[in-house]
Amino acid sequence: MRNRLSPRFLCPLALAISLTAHAEDVIRIGYNLELTGDIPKVGEMSKQAGEMLKEEVNSQGGLEIGGKKYKLEFVYEDNEAKAESAVTTALKLIEKDEILAMIGPNSSKQAIPAGQVANDNETVMITPWSTNPAATLDRPWVFRAAFLDPFQGPVAVNYAVKTFGAKTAAVLYDLENDYSKGLAEIFKSEFEKKLGAGTVLSFESHGTKDQDFSAQLTKIIATKPDFIFVPDNYNQVALIVPQARKLGYTGEFMGSDSWGSAELMTLCGDACKGLSFSTHYAAAGAQGQTKAFIERFKARYNVVPDDVAALTWDATRVALQGIQNAGELTGKLKRDRKAVREGIAAIESFAGVTGNMKFNEQGDPIKCAVVVKISDTGAFEFKESVCP
Repeated sequence: MRNRLSPRFLCPLALAISLTAHAEDVIRIGYNLELTGDIPKVGEMSKQAGEMLKEEVNSQGGLEIGGKKYKLEFVYEDNEAKAESAVTTALKLIEKDEILAMIGPNSSKQAIPAGQVANDNETVMITPWSTNPAATLDRPWVFRAAFLDPFQGPVAVNYAVKTFGAKTAAVLYDLENDYSKGLAEIFKSEFEKKLGAGTVLSFESHGTKDQDFSAQLTKIIATKPDFIFVPDNYNQVALIVPQARKLGYTGEFMGSDSWGSAELMTLCGDACKGLSFSTHYAAAGAQGQTKAFIERFKARYNVVPDDVAALTWDATRVALQGIQNAGELTGKLKRDRKAVREGIAAIESFAGVTGNMKFNEQGDPIKCAVVVKISDTGAFEFKESVCP
């Protein structure tokens, strides 16, 4: 196993960590987040997880490195859920804020271009939520906390075939979103590999800003699929599902981890009850450190943490462990950035609130996925765990 392995698992949020010359006892952590734009709940939950962890560490005197305690200082930047903004935000964190490391962005659409910036500037980046392989591929400075879509796709296929008795499927995806497009293609390939060519009866796309999906849904419904796979962000799902019902579709839907936001049921309501999706963890029935994390988060924010919050917590903790593994911080930024990367790479396994992780040769986490079903009360209930 190579040294770069574990770091990549730190995925979906942009956390940047910086040690500045004028504040030698402070580690500055910056987050490159989707605070506005199409998916603001993603950025909000990441920020909340970051704030909670920062305060817990600082309440204990700070992060101990080589016998010395450092206070954590977090800086949150908004990438507006845009690829170009994620790039400029990454450059600001690296060059102006002089970060030691960066966590995020969360969405693959932003994480892929921001990851190139981080890698080119030899600065650690950990994305909590990005599942597209391109975010970390051949980028030794970029890591993730989430599983990959080539693993998630078959999870969705197998669950739908087993649970729905599905023999045919349709797909509706966002052509402008790297995550949605990539997962849609993986799903189609895996479904037809399992059930034969032509069993995906309709493969329709839309734009990120689209609000009306009636044309695509009319085509899909006409093919009479056993279920519809929608690997879209939660805000789009909340439009697609009710529109499909109004058009007379009464069949099943299957979703992916981008459904897992706490905002889904607020936006979708009764139309999404009873639907299933693959994701990173299930809050209902959690035990151990996962239960403790959920209880602390609920007590602080009065909301159940979604998968983005949990992954951000894990990504940040991995980053902090990597900093501790560095042994010392010299105040020389280039040297310290390299030491942190090596410190993260030295982590061969990690027990996170989203599950135990081990790492492959590319540095991505090998971890289990969870399938949840939305209950009649709108809760995300655990159905099964699927491990590599």
